[in-house]
Amino acid sequence: MIAVLLHETPELIRPVVDTDDESDLIRRARQRDQQAFAQLYRRHAGRVHALCRRMTGDIPYAEELTQTVFVTLWEKLDHFRGESAFATWLHRLAVNTVLMDFRTTRRREARVFGAADPAAFETPPRSPPTGIRLDLEQAIALLPPRARTVFVLHDVEGYTHEEIAGLMDLETGTTKAQLHRARQLLQEALR
Repeated sequence: MIAVLLHETPELIRPVVDTDDESDLIRRARQRDQQAFAQLYRRHAGRVHALCRRMTGDIPYAEELTQTVFVTLWEKLDHFRGESAFATWLHRLAVNTVLMDFRTTRRREARVFGAADPAAFETPPRSPPTGIRLDLEQAIALLPPRARTVFVLHDVEGYTHEEIAGLMDLETGTTKAQLHRARQLLQEALR
């Protein structure tokens, strides 16, 4: 049922006017009632799609993200505490989904580069000797958990200190200190 709903074109869905109370639909959907979830989808898919379309400027991309939002909603519906309107919470979920996809795409695209000469890709670049590579991986694995997480997010994945602070619920200064600590520990371990 959920898969069938997600193949409907969101821009063609009109909000369903029915007598079911939204809080009752949410309660039933939390209990994995697919009919209740279908009604929530039909009520909100148009607005979510419009938001995704505005943020991306691309209809097919917006349709993919709309599906992702509703799959995430199905998985995280138990996290809705009712402190705000459901539509507000769903809107924030949609914004976060789009932003996370932007970040992922930006990092992926930053790693891809073109070359005027395709032959440049035929000869693989020299990698460090296996022993050195293993030493670095082991040194990273031995870092204290918080320092390791900040190091990987910042130096490997490319997150900013502000993003890391938000993800880990820390102050930006703390993430900078943890990164400095991780780098010092790695230097000592690799000497």
